[in-house]
Amino acid sequence: MQQDWVLDVLADLRSFAQQNGMFALAEQIDDTLIVAAADLAAHRGREAGVEHGPEARESDWQVAGGKQPR
Repeated sequence: MQQDWVLDVLADLRSFAQQNGMFALAEQIDDTLIVAAADLAAHRGREAGVEHGPEARESDWQVAGGKQPR
């Protein structure tokens, strides 16, 4: 989708933070990745007529580091 770029940017920022010893920031960005992936999946689900179904989110969880939203 067109909005997936935001996940790439967040992943790059997380990598930068980790490589530069900003571990608290890296962890916050990791959490932000999870939220962003879930929001993008929900948006896709609404566009496809699927409300919060696992099929709408599975690939986004993988992009966000394999974590599922809490």
